[in-house]
Amino acid sequence: MGKRQEPKLGDNDMRLAKKRNIKSEYNMPPEVDPTPSGVLFETDTQTSDLGLDKDVSVLKKATPRKHEFVWFNILWFLFLHISSLYGLYLVFTSAKWQTNVFAFAVHLMCAIGIGAGSHRLWTHRSFKARTPLRTVLMIWQTMGFQDCIFEWARDHRTHHKYADTDADPHNAERGLFFSHMGWLCCKKSPEVIEGGRRIDLTDLYADPVVMFQKKHYMKMMPILCFVLPTMIPVYFWNESWMNAFLIPTILRYTCGINVVWSVNSFAHAFGYRPYDKSLNPRENIGVWMICVEGFHNYHHTFPWDYRATELPLYNMLTPTIMFIELMAKIGQAYDLKSVSPEIIKQRAHRTGDGTHHLWGWDDPEFNEKLKEKYATVNYEDKNVE
Repeated sequence: MGKRQEPKLGDNDMRLAKKRNIKSEYNMPPEVDPTPSGVLFETDTQTSDLGLDKDVSVLKKATPRKHEFVWFNILWFLFLHISSLYGLYLVFTSAKWQTNVFAFAVHLMCAIGIGAGSHRLWTHRSFKARTPLRTVLMIWQTMGFQDCIFEWARDHRTHHKYADTDADPHNAERGLFFSHMGWLCCKKSPEVIEGGRRIDLTDLYADPVVMFQKKHYMKMMPILCFVLPTMIPVYFWNESWMNAFLIPTILRYTCGINVVWSVNSFAHAFGYRPYDKSLNPRENIGVWMICVEGFHNYHHTFPWDYRATELPLYNMLTPTIMFIELMAKIGQAYDLKSVSPEIIKQRAHRTGDGTHHLWGWDDPEFNEKLKEKYATVNYEDKNVE
């Protein structure tokens, strides 16, 4: 997905750098002191309904700053999107049906590798996986080329821990374009670097699959993401090199990164917040229909839940969730975490915006006394919507 051109070091890397007297942004004294505005795991919660005991809405900010552009990424993204437009034209004009089906299959594998792998397994620890499954997810995640698992998980944990603040890598407070792809077009701010430095990555260092990929990522990624998806259509069903390169490789990859980016941008800007209205992430059915991930207020409220939403039907229609549950049935995934309906109800009443399908403003149990009590996020601050 393009390199951010800054150190990618965790706590163990930092300690090693100190021992070797290596100068880096990660072993220098911190310039900033980011304040957590979200939770990563159930152990981070402070209230009985699994939230924080403070109003995080007042922490949202985007301090004005002059960004340092990463021109390689900018040019790379321009090439991808312009080439993909031509690739989309070829889908309907000259590509063989096998090529289009293959492109979708590769896209689905990458989506599961990122959604079930680097996201739910390695970032949020929402379930556990045996070595064969972790290996498959690692290969599919590498094929998706959105940084190695270690860096992806570290940045995403930083996003959740410091959501919508200056320490959030793709802070939605900086606007739709920044949270979609602009954050990858400029260097990380000191707040983001310091936030990432404070994230506990012990579990990632202890995972041999993650460490293997981290060590060999730049050798594996070009083959899995670009070479094989281009060569297979040419040699297996005699597709043209142009079609094979532009459709299952470039167009597929460009669609994949925009799917993830859209959750970071559109699902942080448009929709309802039935679980916690102090958070920017929303429930956006439109994003779900395109990206098959869009119940983002639920996810940020309960990020360790392996499900996309509490709604069974939508989970059944979400490939990532279906894959995790299938792997659980054959014994490759286990200890799947979810949140009880009672906790969800308590949280929706206390911090939701009143739009919950069962426990919103129209719920008969939600009488005037409760509405008055929960009309705000039940905090002292008056800035809450």
